Amino acid sequence: MDSSDEEEVRTFVEVISEKYNPENFPYGQGVVVLPSPPGSPVKDRLFLPSFLVLNGCGISRAGDRSDIAAFCGHVLELDLSHNQLSDWGEIGSIVSNIPHLNFLNLSMNPLSGMQLQPSMADVFSRVRRLVLINTQVSWDTVHTLTQHTPQLKELFLCLNGYNTVSESQTSCPSLSLLQITDNQLQDWAEVRKFGRLYPSLSTLVLAKNSVNSVEDTKETLERLFPNLRSINLNNSGLSKWEDIERLNFFPKLEEVKAQGIPLLQPYSSQERRSLLLAQLPSVMVLNGGAVSDGEREDAERFFVRYYQDSPEQELPQRYHALVSKYGQLAPLAEVDLTPRSTVVEVRWGDRVEPVSLRLEQTVGDLKKHLRALLQLPANGIRLFHIDREMSSVLGPEELKCGFRALHSYSIRDGDEILVVPRVKTRCSSSDL
Repeated sequence: MDSSDEEEVRTFVEVISEKYNPENFPYGQGVVVLPSPPGSPVKDRLFLPSFLVLNGCGISRAGDRSDIAAFCGHVLELDLSHNQLSDWGEIGSIVSNIPHLNFLNLSMNPLSGMQLQPSMADVFSRVRRLVLINTQVSWDTVHTLTQHTPQLKELFLCLNGYNTVSESQTSCPSLSLLQITDNQLQDWAEVRKFGRLYPSLSTLVLAKNSVNSVEDTKETLERLFPNLRSINLNNSGLSKWEDIERLNFFPKLEEVKAQGIPLLQPYSSQERRSLLLAQLPSVMVLNGGAVSDGEREDAERFFVRYYQDSPEQELPQRYHALVSKYGQLAPLAEVDLTPRSTVVEVRWGDRVEPVSLRLEQTVGDLKKHLRALLQLPANGIRLFHIDREMSSVLGPEELKCGFRALHSYSIRDGDEILVVPRVKTRCSSSDL
């Protein structure tokens, strides 16, 4: 290594000394003021929070272990993402001197091909949340870590290029959340392995993989995933309704995300949600939205109507259960929502013009329209509706309210709109 390479090496100790000295980091809540140990090259004191964020600092080495121990005894969370750490020995030297560490983020460090030896893994035993996104870390190293982290609850393995899952003789019974987004998993046989590796798994995030089916039987899924409550299959390869039906085999499943899958492409947004919801009777949260009892009933009724004219061989299993619940449903009446219109006679003095009205217009809209169409004066007009059938009984009705819709006046073809100028009256003492 030449001198230029030596100059580029940055240690964990150097970075915390620079970032958290009093000149660069203001004193505040959650910050511990620590004196430097005797003989330490670090500044007189550091202001260190319990959550250290050291991402993108070029760190590749640990630095003096005694300094790490002296300054980081209170640290609980450590973000080392986007650095140059490629040696598990250096990472272990940092972690071993932070005795209360429970969150560690190593994302975007070049760990491809770097194996963690079991003899070095005990230093990670207190970590409860571990983030290894885009590190290309091997499954052997993942298993070594999970075997030595008895309190591990959450593991993030996104963007690591996995197309298979290597099994291990030792499971990790503490893990409840696995996020393995944006890998290359395709066969359900690989996903099945997570049930054996992580038997307490309650949240599984498989988004942006190419998983193309859910193939196991009810008995197998109940055995492998007895605690799974949430599964994210967004942008996966699912293309059959049978795969959605099999999600009901997870005994505790209550949240599903299944957006951007080939199966749903032909449907509208509302059809997608209704058809999914009707197939998943135990799900309480679908695609991030809570499901009300009313929405579920509407979706199930929609499902029955959607399939009731289909051939028997094409009917989903769920259809028969819902017909038993609701019976055969009459098709919904088709409601014509196109804007209604009518033709009336508009009378202005001796002038009479046939005018087509859109009945969703307001009275104010009509006045503007008539001024332009008939070149009426701009200084004010009054409008009266004359019902052709009831005029002898009711007489003209003034259209006074500018924001009221025309349809509320029951205007029909052949009726008359009388236009008169607005006359301003003045009261004087002689009039009283």
